Amino acid sequence: MENVEEMGKWAAYLLGAALFALGGMAAARILSPRRAGGMKGEAYECGESAVGDAWAQINVRFYVMGLIFLIFDVELLLLYPWAAALTLKELLTAEPYWGWAALAEGAVFILVLAAGLAYIWGRGDVDWSFPAPRRPQTPSAVPNELYARLNDKYAPQDS
Repeated sequence: MENVEEMGKWAAYLLGAALFALGGMAAARILSPRRAGGMKGEAYECGESAVGDAWAQINVRFYVMGLIFLIFDVELLLLYPWAAALTLKELLTAEPYWGWAALAEGAVFILVLAAGLAYIWGRGDVDWSFPAPRRPQTPSAVPNELYARLNDKYAPQDS
């Protein structure tokens, strides 16, 4: 009889979860506007209207900075339980050298982090100054003066 009661609890839980999910979808279907057009089809992000083509190149520094933040953030999260374990008096009294060993491991971990930071800093990955764009140099039989005359001829005229 106890198993039947337990199965009834599970069935009621699953039924409630299903009703909650279906009720949310039904409410969204009933309450949401259905008029398409205007600005509804435009891309929108962070309060800014989209400008230009979606295939524009983005500077890779944003991606690299995000990865650097993620790496150091996760490693900092690993230091928190280590520091919390160092404050437990039971562990320190049970094994006298445990505290020194844990402190040495933490110091090595922080030194590895510092070495990684020095490496990425040395490479210039955390600098926000942008280098001058490099123009590809392709060999051409056309003289540079001809390019300069074409650029002068078809350059937009400021009014």
